[in-house]
Amino acid sequence: MAQILAPPTQWRIRSTKTSPNASPITSNMWSSFLLRQNKKVAPISSAKFRVLAIKSDGSTINRLEGLLNLDVSPYTDKIIAEYIWIGGTGVDVRSKSRTLSKPVEHPSELPKWNYDGSSTGQAPGEDSEVILYPQAIFKDPFRGGNHILVICDAYTPAGEPIPTNKRHRAAEIFGNPKVQAEIPWYGIEQEYTLLQTNVKWPLGWPVGGYPGPQGPYYCSAGADKSFGRDISDAHYKACLYAGINISGTNGEVMPGQWEYQVGPSVGIEAGDHIWASRYILERITEQAGVVLTLDPKPIEGDWNGAGAHTNYSTKSMREDGGFEVIKKAILNLSLRHKDHISAYGEGNERRLTGKHETASINTFSWGVANRGCSIRVGRDTEKNGKGYLEDRRPASNMDPYVVTALLAETTLLWEPTLEAEALAAQKLSLKV
Repeated sequence: MAQILAPPTQWRIRSTKTSPNASPITSNMWSSFLLRQNKKVAPISSAKFRVLAIKSDGSTINRLEGLLNLDVSPYTDKIIAEYIWIGGTGVDVRSKSRTLSKPVEHPSELPKWNYDGSSTGQAPGEDSEVILYPQAIFKDPFRGGNHILVICDAYTPAGEPIPTNKRHRAAEIFGNPKVQAEIPWYGIEQEYTLLQTNVKWPLGWPVGGYPGPQGPYYCSAGADKSFGRDISDAHYKACLYAGINISGTNGEVMPGQWEYQVGPSVGIEAGDHIWASRYILERITEQAGVVLTLDPKPIEGDWNGAGAHTNYSTKSMREDGGFEVIKKAILNLSLRHKDHISAYGEGNERRLTGKHETASINTFSWGVANRGCSIRVGRDTEKNGKGYLEDRRPASNMDPYVVTALLAETTLLWEPTLEAEALAAQKLSLKV
């Protein structure tokens, strides 16, 4: 990811009036994509579930298209709010809709809501009510207009965060005065893999077989090398429309795998934006008839895994003399390596093998411009004596609230003993 340059001007996304030129995502954009599906097995697409009518020339039309794209703003002030939360696995996103009497600009204007936690693995059947607290607002790229997406976290009726609510603890850490004073920035590189619906095999791969070895696919173009560009581009624009701080995208090393970057984001905003972007990606792949997976090693063997490299800096790191602050942070990170690994995503041991641009999960390491290390420092940071570090350990299925908060806690709040620090400095050949 490119070097973090500046934080966004707004720390919280607000709902604004839609540009007259903006429009929600429609099913038409998938036509070119669907034509590229593997012909050996009939593709399963969103067309299967549409209400169609036969025209006189034998072609079909989608009779729901007009209603799906209907602009209701001239007729009512009411809007639709899609409440989004994280399900019981800690990776799945759930959502449901409600009507609001008028447009809103801040989460505090939104009512709390509830859902059946027994159906998401988050509450027992005899006491299943879980309460949603609205926390961040984004514009809805699917419905358009003043309609919104609402990122929520979940609590018991007594007001206690449920175990899968990782945002609550992250908000406490980012609310600490020491952390606030350092204005932590994050840039997260979210990798993901697209699978064919009917066989759960990567998009563009021959069913039951393998494409040519890795090499020609990274950042490539061409029908024989790039699979799923329509989805990546649609997601890019949808995130910009929503107000997500997406900063780029690219095809990845393994065919059928893609990456997008979100940031620089400040504090808790990083997690809100990643979760909103994941929800939008799930909805887009749903419409395209393609399966999204965040598995850190979707295909075993000589294929790259999927990570969520997290670029991180503090105010002190970005100022003159910041490289020394970065080195001190690396020492702390080395001493809490096991704590971070245990929180960096399920199945990460299948990805962090020391191969395919990863470090071994059992060994902490750092280096300048070395993508085979746990922590990478860029050449520009070394040259300028200030900048940021990249934590390459998080898996693609990590919880961004957990990772961002843990980085801040370890580097800004946690203090090792002088003896432990000295031993770590000697082991890592770091002079601090």
